[in-house]
Amino acid sequence: MSLSPKYYQERVCLNVLANSVENAKDCYEAAEGYVVLGVLSKNYASDEAAIEDMKKYQAATENALSVGLGAGDPNQSQMVTRLSGVLQPQHVNQIFTGVGASRALLNQNETVINGLVSPTGKVGFVNIATGPLSSKAPEAIVPIETAIKLLQDMGGSSVKYFPMKGLAHKDEFKAVAEACGKYDFYLEPTGGIDLENFEEILQIALDAGVKKIIPHVYSSIIDGTTGDTRPEDVATLLSIIKKIA
Repeated sequence: MSLSPKYYQERVCLNVLANSVENAKDCYEAAEGYVVLGVLSKNYASDEAAIEDMKKYQAATENALSVGLGAGDPNQSQMVTRLSGVLQPQHVNQIFTGVGASRALLNQNETVINGLVSPTGKVGFVNIATGPLSSKAPEAIVPIETAIKLLQDMGGSSVKYFPMKGLAHKDEFKAVAEACGKYDFYLEPTGGIDLENFEEILQIALDAGVKKIIPHVYSSIIDGTTGDTRPEDVATLLSIIKKIA
């Protein structure tokens, strides 16, 4: 069971939500394996129920499981840490302050753990106060370089940049991408990414020399009736990746 996500050209891996094991399987096939499938911890009443169900996703997708918080909910941080320690998934979503605990319980360095930082309206700076308590306090605005170094100190793999609101923070995103490229850190753009802006967002990260990029494409490719992520849209995203990566 591989603990590392599979990247197209060793550069790009998609992150999409899976509404069911069947949907996860379909999306995994549509992405030719270059994907991690998000399953949200918030949807489960207990650790036991989550572990039992998430194991089915692991079995169906060669462990391409991404343990999610649920709309970046900081209150899910500890549950994500506990689940990840047991499940050993390929990908873990965390708020900034939860990264160290997750890496410690995983007890290996292959699983990708992101740390959530937010735009500030100021190029070159991010807000790292994304934890259960810190998110209710005044913003902790630090240079992106410092945020990356702090995440590296804690055993993190990547910056999860959220909420991007598509290209609303384009200049800020570019600065984040350039810092990730410079300091050999992965990048996960998240929020408001769709089939229209995906190529430009990915191109910015590629041009900045980011080693590995995991773009999250969520609600824009989810069928409003079934709640499933549309495999045909995943295939479209893969074709864009193949075109530019």
